[in-house]
Amino acid sequence: MMEISNLSKTFTLHNQDAAVIPVMEGANLTVAAGECVALTGESGAGKSTLMRMIYGNYLAASGHIMVGDLDVARASPREILTLRRHVLGYVSQFLRVVPRVPTLDVVADPLLAVGTSRQEARARAGAFLERLNVPQRLWQLSPTTFSGGEQQRVNIARGFAHAYPAMLLDEPTASLDPVNRETVLQMILEAKQRGVAIIGIFHDAQARRQVCDREVDVGAFAPRVPA
Repeated sequence: MMEISNLSKTFTLHNQDAAVIPVMEGANLTVAAGECVALTGESGAGKSTLMRMIYGNYLAASGHIMVGDLDVARASPREILTLRRHVLGYVSQFLRVVPRVPTLDVVADPLLAVGTSRQEARARAGAFLERLNVPQRLWQLSPTTFSGGEQQRVNIARGFAHAYPAMLLDEPTASLDPVNRETVLQMILEAKQRGVAIIGIFHDAQARRQVCDREVDVGAFAPRVPA
């Protein structure tokens, strides 16, 4: 479902005489349907950079990023937007929404984007919010005023509302209490059973053991230093 081959990334420091900094080289990774792969490595190893390249936020210097039939490394902006709408979900660490939009509509939005009726989308959004213990009295309020843990649960509900064939998860349990943490881990296991291909960053070692099939150390993709 997801296949990364010979992927490299550099950053250009335009405020420092356009210095080019290599950050990743020769990355290879395959994730099958129904498999969850954890990205590991020290802080700064490139875990988030790799996720952002897969999602199309960062442009690869070379190589291929196949998500289904699309090579994200060579895709047009329109193709990437279509991929995000239908195929590739992303649960980031931070909730980014338009202010004053009710929580229920924030969660329903990915469903509306793929043609789900408003009634069904809101019903499914409510079911996810209820499962993640977001009180119903908050559903008509903007989540921008919520606590960190509440915002993260809204973010997770939004990410799982549409049945994406592939997902990227960036620390999905980081700010959760034990009860909601177990709920999210169960949602990940259920997604795997449906055949979803998942790449995730989990600093929680116990969570990795519970939902991940294997680990990939991103540090192995560090650029080689000339002798």
